[in-house]
Formats: sequence, structure tokens, C-alpha cells
Amino acid sequence: MPPKFDPNAITIVYLRAVGGEVGATATLAPKVGPLGLSPKKVGDDIAKATGDWKGLKITCKLTIKNRQATVEVVPSASALIIKALKEPPRDRKKVKNVKHNGDITFEEVVSIARVMRERSMARALSGTVKEMLGTAQSVGCTIDGQHPHDVIDAISSGEMEVPDS
Repeated sequence: MPPKFDPNAITIVYLRAVGGEVGATATLAPKVGPLGLSPKKVGDDIAKATGDWKGLKITCKLTIKNRQATVEVVPSASALIIKALKEPPRDRKKVKNVKHNGDITFEEVVSIARVMRERSMARALSGTVKEMLGTAQSVGCTIDGQHPHDVIDAISSGEMEVPDS
């Protein structure tokens, strides 16, 4: 028999969910069921916390203590870039293979890099900005009308400055 579950222990569970939607309880049950939580209640909490990320796949961090779950949204680089494009929410069941061909400013990329800074492997902010530009390239958007890789080359050659603070 497994050991008795300690109610004071803090357990952290990461899971991917579609923003603003109640996920299938069947996928939540194996993760939160053994911790003594109701999958339906956790699903509702996740839907409430991810309301402003409607239609985007987003990573959520569940911190569980005393059989109470607190939901924290941990956005990925691509989710932040797609949100910066300010596209209207779409029905993911009907619209497939969406092309994100919008345009975002370099300042928005720098602000996204600041959000992602602690999870980045780069030494300086300029490296994190380059990571975000690479993500923007794979998403398919442009930066100030330019292709993201041209902006990466401009930063590498020193033509473009990345603010430090």
C-alpha cells in the first residue's frame, strides 16, 4: 500500500491546457485525482485563470497545498507572440493550420523577452531577444515589417541595439 498522503506537502503539477476552455476531466483525473482533488473543480479553476488566453494552448502551474489548488499561467514564447499579434479568438475545432502573418514592433519583442528572461538560457537580454525573434520566425509573423531573421542579423552585427534594462 502506498504511504499516506501528507496534506501539508506542497505539490506542483504542470499541464498544458487550451485557454478559457474547461479541459477534459479524463486528462486531469490521473494527475490530480491521487492528490485528493476533484478534476472537474480543477478544470473550472484552469478555465477561469486562462480566460485572457482564449483559444491558445498554454502551460499552467498547479500548486497544491492542503487539497487546495492555485492555478498560475506560465506562458510560452509562442503564446506571448501570438497574443502580441492581437488576433481575434478562433474556434480551434473549426479553423485548422492558422497562419499568423501579422506584424509586431521590436519594443513588443523586447518586452516579451523580459517576461521570458528567467526561463531563457541566454547570458544577456540580447540573446533572449534573439530567441524570441526565432520563435516569431517559426510562428510566421514579421517585426516592424522585416523578416525576423534579418532583425537577428542586425542585432548580431551591431546595427540594432537591444536596451539593457
